[in-house]
Amino acid sequence: MTSGRTSTRPRVGIPWRTSQEETQRNHPKIKNYEDAVRRAGGEPVLLTLSDPLAVDRVLPTLDAFVLPGSPSDVAPAEYGAVNRGLSEPADLAREATDRAILKHAFAEQKPVLAICYGCQLLNVYLGGTLIQDLRAETGTSIAHRKKDLLPEPKDDPRHAAAFEQGSRLAAVASGRRGEINSYAAAEQLFRDFVEAARKARNSVAEKV
Repeated sequence: MTSGRTSTRPRVGIPWRTSQEETQRNHPKIKNYEDAVRRAGGEPVLLTLSDPLAVDRVLPTLDAFVLPGSPSDVAPAEYGAVNRGLSEPADLAREATDRAILKHAFAEQKPVLAICYGCQLLNVYLGGTLIQDLRAETGTSIAHRKKDLLPEPKDDPRHAAAFEQGSRLAAVASGRRGEINSYAAAEQLFRDFVEAARKARNSVAEKV
């Protein structure tokens, strides 16, 4: 814990999901992450994407981090791949913020929960690669994005996933299967990662 604090709750840093949401102060989706941190007993601290110096100043005061999902994708060039036109545009400010968080977290041995985009960026940060679009690159018939369905639904479709036995995810979910929503996945995992979830039918790593 950081000394001199009045609260004993761990302070958990959460970057804004996207630069656009921060600029527009579009809060509902990032609030889901803040509320989850509060329910778990933490104190959420929202991190700006627009001021790297401000982020650097606050990082030492934080105890842990949550890297949330995002509608953006990690630029394929970041993991040595050709952009096949299947990735959403990169959010460079979000990526830079996540990288600053990860650099600090690894140096200070602070815990990080990386979700969806955050998990993909974490894998790339450590030298892994990604599948840019599961439906296009694996031949699956399972819908992963809203645009895979007609009429296009309001929310991204969910699909079944199998959790690896013995993983924390399986323990939290109290079972071997669940539902997730994602359209990209790890292709080559960083060597120290252990897969926590695979899409039930296509056997690709979607959680680590």
